[in-house]
Amino acid sequence: MKYTVVGAGAIGGYLGAKLALAGEQVTFIARNKNLAAINAKGFSLLLPDGSTQHSSAVRAVQDPAEAGPQDVVLLTTKAHQVADLLPGLRALFGPETMVVTMINGVPWWYFQRLGGAFDGRALTSVDPDGALAAGIEVERLIGSIVYPAAELVEPGVVKVVEGNRFSIGELDGQRTPRIDALSKSLMAAGFKAPVSRDIRSEIWVKLWGNLSFNPISALTHATLEEICRFPLSRDLAARMMKEAQQVGEKLGVEFKVSLEQRIAGAESVGAHKTSMLQDVEHGRALELQALVGSVVELARITATATPTIDAIYAATALLSKTLADHRGRLEMQPG
Repeated sequence: MKYTVVGAGAIGGYLGAKLALAGEQVTFIARNKNLAAINAKGFSLLLPDGSTQHSSAVRAVQDPAEAGPQDVVLLTTKAHQVADLLPGLRALFGPETMVVTMINGVPWWYFQRLGGAFDGRALTSVDPDGALAAGIEVERLIGSIVYPAAELVEPGVVKVVEGNRFSIGELDGQRTPRIDALSKSLMAAGFKAPVSRDIRSEIWVKLWGNLSFNPISALTHATLEEICRFPLSRDLAARMMKEAQQVGEKLGVEFKVSLEQRIAGAESVGAHKTSMLQDVEHGRALELQALVGSVVELARITATATPTIDAIYAATALLSKTLADHRGRLEMQPG
């Protein structure tokens, strides 16, 4: 298959390098130092067992038109970056191109092909002007949940902390030939790629932790392990998760793991900094709307009270604004 990875960061690099090593044709859409590094020396993976894998059979371009139509487009950018990339993405689309949304949080397509009372409803928190819904045909879309934890340690080099699972699914839950082909391709590259018949419920299991641990870590500069082992922050995360579960269940979501299991899973990752904390430390825009603002919007749609989520959202939104206004970053330094 011809793959283009839109976003040569931690997850995109992990996927692209492994797919290339498995013989797939991989092109990264990248910029600046990442663009230069990938074209000069390929992509390297630092794996959890201490080994290194290197793929030189990749290329990077800045203009998607240089890549041309693809079989698969992997969207691995931050959620708020997709709209800015949208005009160029069209050059990657052929008649059968799949667009796999490997993005944290609630996707803009959440209510598309859902069925029921909310079918087709727009989510203004993640697609305020409807550009994403209008610009990427729903027929192309494949949902995905990213489970691995990884970090881009330098241009063209990703440290994989743990995990190799990427669940995928059609928006309407159907088992189609294209989803099977995609799953087989990802598995051949060494990933677990189960096909989900209920992709939204899986999204919520991942979101369940992200909507709590990410903003708490951004505000406190604590790792997952520290948040889960400090009683007050553990309780805070649990209260946010209980509120979110009420929202999800009103939308027909089935939570197949318990709240305590989800917290234990986050704790087991260890001293890992969430993506939002990494963004605070590097002065990057936060994925606040996709991870938390969207849940606030869904709570209003379903008439669900979420006082704890609302409070943490307000505090993190102010942090995000302050960092942006001052073009600053915040990082814990040893005393």
